[in-house]
Amino acid sequence: MNPAQHGQAPHPDSRFDADWLALREGADAAARARELTDLAADWLRGRGHVPYACVDLGTGSGSNPRFLAPRLPGPQSWRLLDHDATLLERAARDCADLRDAAGNPVDLRPECRDLSALEAGDLAGADLVCASALIDLVGASWLDRLSEACASAGAAVLFSLSVDGEWGCRRAGAEDADPDDALVRSAFNAHQRRDKGVGAALGPDAPAQLAKRLRRLGYRVRVAPSPWRLGMKHAPDAALAAALIDGWLRAALEQEPAASARLHAWHARRRAALDDPAFVLTVGHVDLFACPRAGEPSCGGEA
Repeated sequence: MNPAQHGQAPHPDSRFDADWLALREGADAAARARELTDLAADWLRGRGHVPYACVDLGTGSGSNPRFLAPRLPGPQSWRLLDHDATLLERAARDCADLRDAAGNPVDLRPECRDLSALEAGDLAGADLVCASALIDLVGASWLDRLSEACASAGAAVLFSLSVDGEWGCRRAGAEDADPDDALVRSAFNAHQRRDKGVGAALGPDAPAQLAKRLRRLGYRVRVAPSPWRLGMKHAPDAALAAALIDGWLRAALEQEPAASARLHAWHARRRAALDDPAFVLTVGHVDLFACPRAGEPSCGGEA
């Protein structure tokens, strides 16, 4: 959200550190449901005009266009929308040399703006509206406006890496359960549903809620799992797992302060487990692709 537009700073829970975004980018790329990216590429090829107009919501430091642009046909023109001017500057710099699937330069237009005020006109002319790790942070009324804006534009949508509320641990191929995993999971999911400036966040319910709205507006919807699988043998995965466990502790303490002793003990056990190369942390996410049904055979079957 752009404080210059509305006279106030963005909600703190809607701001993300560039180091965190960089830490998760590799895991995001590995987890994505590639078949949905392929459907988005087919959709663009069937549009009958170029350049293909793509809008990325909540761009952050640009990981979504960095992943998608080389896998989509071109020419492409991207609008990168985010409330954080510093992250947008980084995205513009780090995406400056992006090429489409045919090797052609990609046109980028960063726009620092308040996403909470999204309106139908903001997506006019878009062929593809996309985002990564965004819709689980917003409320029901924002999803209403998003769905209606996409439908008004006749655009397809590709929303990647929305949390599904589940995570689990394995060690040497067998489940590794801790007695307080359920406490932390419940507290974190409740914290995830706090208002982050656009209404009480839907958290893990967001993908199903968006799918419901889009189907009602005449879209064909495909949903696929996109879990992180973080193995401690891989240093970047181990660093991300440590950051996750630290973040889950902070959120759980905010949500359940009376359980502080149990939560800190859980954190110590789970942090110690990361020293085992056989330990794997799986974190559930969901990807969603949808396009208008009428006259669009390239959308793929409903799932």
